[in-house]
Amino acid sequence: MHTRPLPPDVDASAPAVAVPSSDLPARCDVLVVGAGPAGCAVATLLARAGREVVLVDAQAFPRDKTCGDGLIPDAHAALARLGVLEAVMARAHRVEAVRCVGPSGNSIDLPGELAVLPRRVLDELLCRHAIAAGARFVAPMRFEKPILNDGVATTADVSPRVVGAWLRQGERSFEIRADWVILATGAALVPLTAVDLCQRRSPSGIALRGYVHNPAMAAQIRSMDVVWHRSLRPGYGWVFPVGGDVFNIGVGILPGRGKPMPEVNLRSVLDAFTHCYAPAQALMAGGTLVGDFKGAPLRCSLDGAGHSRTGLLAVGEAIGSTYAFTGEGIGKAMETGIHAAEAILAGASDAEVRADYDARLARLKPRFDLYERANRVNAQPWLTDLVIWRARRSPRLHRRMAGLLNETSNPGNLFSLKGWLRFFTE
Repeated sequence: MHTRPLPPDVDASAPAVAVPSSDLPARCDVLVVGAGPAGCAVATLLARAGREVVLVDAQAFPRDKTCGDGLIPDAHAALARLGVLEAVMARAHRVEAVRCVGPSGNSIDLPGELAVLPRRVLDELLCRHAIAAGARFVAPMRFEKPILNDGVATTADVSPRVVGAWLRQGERSFEIRADWVILATGAALVPLTAVDLCQRRSPSGIALRGYVHNPAMAAQIRSMDVVWHRSLRPGYGWVFPVGGDVFNIGVGILPGRGKPMPEVNLRSVLDAFTHCYAPAQALMAGGTLVGDFKGAPLRCSLDGAGHSRTGLLAVGEAIGSTYAFTGEGIGKAMETGIHAAEAILAGASDAEVRADYDARLARLKPRFDLYERANRVNAQPWLTDLVIWRARRSPRLHRRMAGLLNETSNPGNLFSLKGWLRFFTE
């Protein structure tokens, strides 16, 4: 396989223009650290409401992000809430179904409102949208430490209020004060530890993805293919078309809550995926690698981190906004960002904001727990064959499986006693 640079159609049409670090104000209403989907959601809604928002990211845009790039219905809903769905869909590659493939090779297509857009492009669009709403974007600018109300940049005592942050660009440090700091730094441990919210250092999962250009496969891979096989456990592989005859191919390992991360080489898992799934093998054998394969940790199930401390809210994958079992996280990351913004806008005091935000996340948590229960499929892929076999014979079960994409079906029910009884009778 040959390697070539990223083609123009994988890049955004124009960069999110960052203001120079000299324009970083001494204070603002809200400092948002991290310009991914969660951070941009917060910045957009608060800036639109008239708050002075500074949005920073550790990298200049456009920048890459390891992800499957799938936009399922919850992402569509969040994008619509932010007012950017039309712009995103103008760039995204629409697909009609998710194809679930079991170890035997049997498959079933689950229709839904689905699209694929590389995060390099999606994050660029979301950042530009936040800027258009009035946020001031500064990058590259790395978060170092919170500033506490005694002016000391330390986390030795968690009781003082966070009143800002120390940021770094190259060799220079910058101090910015804010009424609220939003931590949207993804699965990275260092920022979580710096604000004393990290409760679990190990990730929930790990993933590897790359882009492959292969025009010959455009007619063969038209759905978002997710593949389970014993050689991939506890995880799965995927191939998603992103448009322009380019495909996102990757593997994820998700051992489940409380289980240790197995010692695996993700490139070996990828090799196993191409061996057990013929379309993936054909894609790699006849394709051209676009850029490099990249790996990343995953934090899932709203576990492993505190959600807030006085003066600071954490959002997105920093607090585990990715679903176990499916590995989907874009929509839920934006949803946590929307909840944080709405809590700040509605609260009259620190206590009210934190209580409102915590209550919103508590209402989300049961659904994350259900996907955690369903995550046993990744360790027992034979269950996939059984579900696919039955769903191909039961239109009602097929509709229930499709409802998982729209979050109208309960994923945990498939693995309860009542669920299994219905599974064999409906």
